Amino acid sequence: MGVSTGRTDILTLNEGSSSLKFGLYAAGPDGVEQRVAGEVEGRQPADLFDRIDAALAGVRPAAVAHRVVHGGPELFDAVAIDDGVLAQLERATAFAPLHGPAAVSLIRASQARYPEVPQIACFDTGFHADLPQVAAVLPLPKAFRAEGVRRYGFHGLSCQSIVHQLGPDLPERLIIAHLGSGASVTAVREGKSIDTSMGLTPSGGIVMASRAGDLDPGLLLYLMRERGMDAAGVEDVVDRQSGMLGISGISGDLRALHVAAGTNPDAALAIAIFCRSVAKQISAMMASLGGADMIVFTGGIGENDAIVRAAICHDLGWAGVEIDSAMTDGQGVVVRVMASDEGAAMARAVFGLTNTAGGAR
Repeated sequence: MGVSTGRTDILTLNEGSSSLKFGLYAAGPDGVEQRVAGEVEGRQPADLFDRIDAALAGVRPAAVAHRVVHGGPELFDAVAIDDGVLAQLERATAFAPLHGPAAVSLIRASQARYPEVPQIACFDTGFHADLPQVAAVLPLPKAFRAEGVRRYGFHGLSCQSIVHQLGPDLPERLIIAHLGSGASVTAVREGKSIDTSMGLTPSGGIVMASRAGDLDPGLLLYLMRERGMDAAGVEDVVDRQSGMLGISGISGDLRALHVAAGTNPDAALAIAIFCRSVAKQISAMMASLGGADMIVFTGGIGENDAIVRAAICHDLGWAGVEIDSAMTDGQGVVVRVMASDEGAAMARAVFGLTNTAGGAR
């Protein structure tokens, strides 16, 4: 414990494609409070943790929480990491090859840095664990279900954060559009996920920065048959060379695309396809919910790109969605922009786990 207030100091680690976000939260029965927040870049674990420790200024965390994108078919709830759990996480990398190996490496590095401190895995799939079968079951032969082939859904910690922040303002029918370099849309009924755009892996759904999102399966077969690509080659194309990067030939970063859009038709097209892709997924979630009472935009793009939000809402005008509809006459859909706090969601989950009988100590 780094403080003497009866609260637990929890270090949260959230690894991105090129940087590591961290936070120190003081957690107690009355909630969590962020004490330190930062972001470090680099690939050498010792250097990363040196900089994190410097930011913590001598505070020794009582627990370390790791955001894990995919826990496979068995791990959904926050769990203390032991050798058995780590083995499960290694097996689950097959479901999230872009994220899983890096998460396992970070966990091992954190164990080495803080050998006596409990390490807790918090899963992005957890919020979607109880999807109804009509949303979770993929249209494949039934035998595949036994192997864990299903719709999992992701960005669950972000969704949990939004639901928590809304509190008493949580509507019955909520749609959360988490828009960043990875992007997904989730339908939430009375605080529970009932449908979501991503599927077995974080590669599906919306067109993203460098990920293609949903594709005709025949295209993948075409690449294998006609281009002679193996699985690694197909993965590289659909996850690293496609999306807005592939369409524009310039960048998957919307900031760069906005700059270029005035003179480069492909940059403008990439933005338009992204916005239409999001609008189509929001429309699909409206079908699952039977309408919508509120749409929340979050994530780096969702929070900061007003042009993109306006284009998406314009496409949804038929459904009563207006970009300035913070207040409605009961006929329209409330649109809000909110910052998700995945770290706080992780800290709450860890405090609940470590302060429950039989939880990690």
